Amino acid sequence: MRSVTCPAAAAAGAEVAVRGTGSPVLVVHGTPGGIDVAAIMSRFLPSADFRVVTLSRPGYQGTPLASERATLDDEADLYAAVLDDLGIDRASVLAWSGGGPAAYRFAVRHPARVRSLAVAAGLTGRWVPPETSGPERLVGRTAFGAVLARIAASTVPALVVRLAVAGVSALRGPALREHVADVLRDPDRRSFVLDLAASGNTSGAHRDGWDADVRNLGAVRDLELGAVRAPTLLVHGDADTDVPPRHSDRALAEVPGAELLSLPGGTHFALWDHRDARDAQDRVRRHLQRS
Repeated sequence: MRSVTCPAAAAAGAEVAVRGTGSPVLVVHGTPGGIDVAAIMSRFLPSADFRVVTLSRPGYQGTPLASERATLDDEADLYAAVLDDLGIDRASVLAWSGGGPAAYRFAVRHPARVRSLAVAAGLTGRWVPPETSGPERLVGRTAFGAVLARIAASTVPALVVRLAVAGVSALRGPALREHVADVLRDPDRRSFVLDLAASGNTSGAHRDGWDADVRNLGAVRDLELGAVRAPTLLVHGDADTDVPPRHSDRALAEVPGAELLSLPGGTHFALWDHRDARDAQDRVRRHLQRS
């Protein structure tokens, strides 16, 4: 089934796209991001098995912020409204990174709407943006940098993959070289990292969402993880430096019945770029189909 973009008025004011005819899954991107990143995240979910709902989180791309002080709970309530407008009673949720807190709050505030929850490298505590160099700010936080990133992804892919992986993991030396070479040999893993690198900018249509995430994620204290009732699968690479594994360890300890799939040597992209990514994705698919 071809991807269908829903009119904003038919999706609670959010930018939403739907593809597939199977079990509903709401895909929640990280920080920064947008509906394009959600689409990249969900490529491994076949349309024959899943009705994949991708969206831009508030402030990103075509989803405006309801107010300058919109909270994670406001975002969670928006997810419920989106499902209402799409006629979906219950959905599983796939969330990544900075999208984790709002996904957890959605499961807490609307437990009857969440069939199962899969969170890859999800934040469970306070986050502040890392210190960046001048070149990193140029590439990651300006419109000119966004253009440079897209050009680099198509002209010097090996360099882009190396920089992206090194920036979100503890891999260095031979371990980094081996991982990069392995990613470049695999079309699916290669395209994930390159496509993500070309879209991970905080300027322009991402600016409001980035600013909201910096504010809201920097204020996270208690997500009430103990109140999550949906079956929860956590996936985390143990070499992730962007969101350290302790965040998933916290969820494992507090979410009743949660399971953790830890990927040795895994980066922040582990669900998609790890050597065992296909097995990990298969486990996530089975989990998202739980009733």
